[in-house]
Amino acid sequence: MKTVKDVLDSKGREVWSICPKKSVFDGVAIMAEKNIGVLAVIDNDQMVGIISERDCSRKIILNDYNAREMKVQDIMTSKVVYVTPERTVEECLALMANKKFRHLPVLVNGKLDGLISAVDLTRALLADQEFIIEQLEQYIGG
Repeated sequence: MKTVKDVLDSKGREVWSICPKKSVFDGVAIMAEKNIGVLAVIDNDQMVGIISERDCSRKIILNDYNAREMKVQDIMTSKVVYVTPERTVEECLALMANKKFRHLPVLVNGKLDGLISAVDLTRALLADQEFIIEQLEQYIGG
């Protein structure tokens, strides 16, 4: 069974972040530039929240707020669900489906070690299944 550590070892641990006092506009600009859907919100080397495209669309656009004036800290999710590297891919997918979100920060000793998405987890799961199928085909054919 693949773990979060396996996924991060494969995809990398780079996480894009933003300061909570920056504008939401700045956050959206970073997400657009990096072609990502979420940013970790970091203050004094600690993760204090997470901001997603969904947060921006629902909390800014639908309320007709000015993204250049609103601060990230005003709309970020501060009660962040996270996982540790030992969790399995299946556990994380179940958690994401149950809680209805698409990204999970990975913390080690309280420090951000990476960020995984539902897409990352699905790819890992499919790679495992493809490997098993190949092994079975070789066994049957060989």
